Amino acid sequence: MFQKLFRRVSANIAPRDFSAPEGQRVYAVGDIHGRLDLLEDLLAQIADDIAHHPVGTIGLVFLGDLIDRGADSAGVIERLRTLQHFPAKALFLLGNHEEILLRVLAGEPGLAYDWLGFGGDACAESYGVSPSALTGMSEAQIAEVLTAAIPPEHVTFLKTFGDTFRFGDYLFVHAGIRPGVPIEAQQPRDLRWIRAPFLTDANDHGFLVVHGHTISDGVERRANRIGIDTGAYRTDVLTVIVVEQSMIRFLQTS
Repeated sequence: MFQKLFRRVSANIAPRDFSAPEGQRVYAVGDIHGRLDLLEDLLAQIADDIAHHPVGTIGLVFLGDLIDRGADSAGVIERLRTLQHFPAKALFLLGNHEEILLRVLAGEPGLAYDWLGFGGDACAESYGVSPSALTGMSEAQIAEVLTAAIPPEHVTFLKTFGDTFRFGDYLFVHAGIRPGVPIEAQQPRDLRWIRAPFLTDANDHGFLVVHGHTISDGVERRANRIGIDTGAYRTDVLTVIVVEQSMIRFLQTS
């Protein structure tokens, strides 16, 4: 039934014939932002795709920003935290929204009200906390209320997230990289937050960067990067890139 709910973008040769290890495939999911409904749709699509196109080793990478903005951050975290019996090994990268939530919970000053203003209000509400009540509290009180409301296993889960994943000639990351800086010297802030100069840089990085973080109208393909944040929380379009050897293709909700 779910076949009617999505469109597939035809397979294409990746720019400059970038390649991935033979006999392996990776599905990478863009920014979910609390849209559990779209996540469920795409998980069904991915499972169906794997059933119809089996391969030896399969990875499932989430590029970060699972939370905020959409209606069910709590549901998304619980679904992925307990993802079992799925035909691919899951790997999670930390987005800037998860980073800020963890820093707010740790009581770092100067962040809580900003977090509420750029989508954290929806996240708090999904855990049964009134955003309007939080705005009348001190930052220390906000951290205390959120810590009581968010299950500790959700926080522990978020703390396990990494920053990058290399797959052959592909580098998966939340936001991007600092051009000209070796991967081992990249700073977490850039990997989770960068836009300029990464988005405007046309130089060959030595690999193809697959990222989310910056919303584009459809998949944004450049010679040195592919952006798959299609603004799911407001467009209803959540995107997955499928990488296998020298081929890439996409699955999307619609």
